[in-house]
Amino acid sequence: MPFRVPIWSRLRRQIAGYGFLSPWLIGFFVLTLGPAMSSLYLSFTDYSLMSQPHWVGSANYAQIASDDPRFRAAMNVTFTYVLLSVPLKLVFALAVAVLLNKGMRGLNWFRAIFYLPSLIGGSVAIAVLWRQVFASDGMINQVLMTLFGYEGPSWIANPSTAIYTLVALAVWQFGSSMIIFLAGLRQIPQDMYEAASIDGASRTRQFFKITLPLLTPVIFFNAVILTIDAFKAFTPAFVISDGSGGPIDSTLFYTLYLYQEAFTNFRFGYASALAWVLVAIIAGFTALSFLSAKYWVHYDD
Repeated sequence: MPFRVPIWSRLRRQIAGYGFLSPWLIGFFVLTLGPAMSSLYLSFTDYSLMSQPHWVGSANYAQIASDDPRFRAAMNVTFTYVLLSVPLKLVFALAVAVLLNKGMRGLNWFRAIFYLPSLIGGSVAIAVLWRQVFASDGMINQVLMTLFGYEGPSWIANPSTAIYTLVALAVWQFGSSMIIFLAGLRQIPQDMYEAASIDGASRTRQFFKITLPLLTPVIFFNAVILTIDAFKAFTPAFVISDGSGGPIDSTLFYTLYLYQEAFTNFRFGYASALAWVLVAIIAGFTALSFLSAKYWVHYDD
């Protein structure tokens, strides 16, 4: 007869397994799922810290869709930021990864230097520094005056250029995507390049016919991650605009507007509805990315 583990022994092993999983389970249910469900409930209420939640049904969502000009302004700023920062960051990350993949001396040092902005770029200190760099008397204008005799504006205080300073800050943090691209480049078989060289293919043709197609899974992964991160961007806009989203709402990121509604206007019910709208937007973009992947992402099979 086959040997059977006693029930008490199997139960003890299961208890031990769940014991090791308990920190994650507690964190998920207490810090993630619980607050998320509370936020979903509050999105259907009129709630502030000064009163009990009052059920209003879909009134918050109706106001978002039809009677909130600042919501539309925040969406415009956020989509502009996403559509500019994500492609530029992908291009810069891929270009630097291709250069570092040439096998240059001190590769580890260069890789660490380029990766460093991704570690510190999202901090408050860097946002404050960025604000000083693009101020009217900042480093950018000093360089323009010295080299070209051009007196630049206050890039942060100008509504037509403020968003582009935040895009530049986002692109500067391309290090993590660059590391992933570099790992993907290392996985491409070198014999494919050797065969293409024998057939007379130029470096440019090899890049577009070999490197890019074989790198599309990595491009897809980076694009999805960067898009999600761009929609959730908050700290740079909050610090650079002093939490106002100015000038004239030109840096009013969606997350910053959500923060203002919750912690400035104390409209926690409305802010919860804004949060779930953002979840739906991110989920929609992610779903579209996966649906489109079958047309341009090429796997080994």
